[in-house]
Amino acid sequence: MKKYLSLLITMLIFVFLPLLPLVQAQTNPGGQTITGNPGGQTVTGNPGGCDPAKQICNPIKENTVQGFIRTVLEGVLKIGIPIVALAVIYCGFLFVAARGNSEKLTKAKDALLYTLIGAAILLGSWAIAKLISDTVLAL
Repeated sequence: MKKYLSLLITMLIFVFLPLLPLVQAQTNPGGQTITGNPGGQTVTGNPGGCDPAKQICNPIKENTVQGFIRTVLEGVLKIGIPIVALAVIYCGFLFVAARGNSEKLTKAKDALLYTLIGAAILLGSWAIAKLISDTVLAL
């Protein structure tokens, strides 16, 4: 049990340690930089924008349902496409490791089939969302 606890603590450290720079106090919420002398201050910078170096920005550029769906699908694609590539590599490894064994070849073929179906669903969802978005915007 102690071995697993130390492994869990190590994993949590590696997961949450890179997130520490993101946890900062938001001292200037408008993204404005105030410069000038004490008597007459001048406001420069991006009044409505967000400075990613100083604060956490809203990743959704548009405050619409369409913008939300687009952002979610882009995130899923950015995560899903490398996973599909790794799954195809794993399926190739299964084919090589089968060495002519019919049961292992069937398992490898099924894994490749499911990987390709998952990739088709992933890219198909993006294509359908793009089609619907362009159709709605054309109206």
